[in-house]
Amino acid sequence: MNKRPNTALKKGDLVVVIAGGNKTTRPNKGKVGRILGFAGKNNDRVIVEGVNLVKRHQKQGLPNKPHGIIQKEAGIHISNVMYYVEKLKKPVRLKASFLADGKKVRGYINPETKAFEQID
Repeated sequence: MNKRPNTALKKGDLVVVIAGGNKTTRPNKGKVGRILGFAGKNNDRVIVEGVNLVKRHQKQGLPNKPHGIIQKEAGIHISNVMYYVEKLKKPVRLKASFLADGKKVRGYINPETKAFEQID
């Protein structure tokens, strides 16, 4: 059973890591990347491009399959990431709003203007 995550984040969103990782060995905090997908039993983890890289030893299988030590992204908990607005250069909390025609849209409250700005 693949449960949908209870979040406003979607695959392809730009996020920033706000917590997690080790300060010296694997610093993840402050890194920005796109969401590649959701993982975990309850889809409570996100895989972010270029963040939380781990090394896996891959055995030779098919001739065209990569083998050796493969570096790939591992999941981090969804509570440790926040939507990142490139224009503001800071993370914001997502909100949902309804348009005049009744359509539900995602967006955020701009901290400077205090106005709702639609994402998609």
